[in-house]
Amino acid sequence: MAKFNKGKKSGMAPISTASLPDVVFMLLFFFMVTTVLRETELFIRVKLPEATEIKKLEKKSLVSYIYVGPPILKLQQTLGTEPRIQLNDKFSSLSDIRDFIISEREQKDEAEVPFMTTSLKVDEKTKMGIVTDIKQELRNCNALKINYSSRTKIKK
Repeated sequence: MAKFNKGKKSGMAPISTASLPDVVFMLLFFFMVTTVLRETELFIRVKLPEATEIKKLEKKSLVSYIYVGPPILKLQQTLGTEPRIQLNDKFSSLSDIRDFIISEREQKDEAEVPFMTTSLKVDEKTKMGIVTDIKQELRNCNALKINYSSRTKIKK
């Protein structure tokens, strides 16, 4: 008769880790492609006003942002507390808006230029005079699609 070994236990086969680097690199590549980094560092404080009738912009790649508000706390000692205009990563004046819009148009495809929108992100405590001046400057450079950014009003 054959002899059976009952005392010897067979262990589980080890898990193959040969494909582990492939999985790690696929995950890394996925997160690198899908992550969106902040393009502009804000030097001003912008607390958007509340609104009830809000629509989301469809193509955010065709939106140019103009930020208006008082400087952040660490810059208020040198710049004061008056509202400032920020285009991309620097403080600007009204006369710089035309050059900003022209440079934004040059970066886009010619077919997309008519669909470009200028979004104003204005602090809720900013006076309307500076906003009117910005709108007038946008009219002068034929940037007529303007959007006012706001936050959703919390319903009680």
